[in-house]
Amino acid sequence: MMDALQEEETESAWMLLSWLASFVMVFGGSLPYLPQYQEIRRSRNTEGFSTRVCLVLLIANILRIFFWIGKQFELTLLLQSVVMILTMFAMLHLCCTVQNTNRVSTKRRRLTDLEPCHIWKWSAFEDYLLFCFGFSVVCAVVTMLLLDYAVFVEMLGSLAVMFEAMLGVPQLLQNLHNRSTKGMSVKMVLLWTAGDVFKTTYFVMNQSPCQFWMCGSVQILIDVAILLQVLFYSRDALTKLG
Repeated sequence: MMDALQEEETESAWMLLSWLASFVMVFGGSLPYLPQYQEIRRSRNTEGFSTRVCLVLLIANILRIFFWIGKQFELTLLLQSVVMILTMFAMLHLCCTVQNTNRVSTKRRRLTDLEPCHIWKWSAFEDYLLFCFGFSVVCAVVTMLLLDYAVFVEMLGSLAVMFEAMLGVPQLLQNLHNRSTKGMSVKMVLLWTAGDVFKTTYFVMNQSPCQFWMCGSVQILIDVAILLQVLFYSRDALTKLG
């Protein structure tokens, strides 16, 4: 009787931990952007944050949703994608608002201008929404036509995680271009790192498709590279001041 009771308590504890882990997976990926969002609102400056991070995550999570249609993995990861897409739209909306407020020139860049050099540098938030809508429609049509081909479904999953693995690259390049990490929230990167370690462990323990934990491993390496930039540029600034 006692053994049965202990076994039931153990199962309940594991179930609670499982629900907690799922909750963290759904919302934890968006948490790192809260300090960056607050930093942009406070400083009214977007130069330290690369909006291409939003581009990478939007493409990755839209592809992941279509991958789920072809290969139903954990519902938790699907919900995570939806939450992340909404988070990226919130970041883009703030960046557009701040940039339009600070803009000296009256010239506005629009998606309809079809200027390759200004891709993802548009002035209106609506253009980003339109781009994502168009991309989603193309993905929907292609997925509908090729859904029965296992190779296509696996390739879709690989593309999704490949884009997600490159999440930190735009920020890494932005820091190299600026030769500084000023304006970038270090808390955001620390939370990136903690989140990537957590989710990679989650993927391994839950036997998620191999694409997911490979993606997480690459992201951890890029996070570490960005943190090294913080140390390098901080030391460089102190040397100049000294």
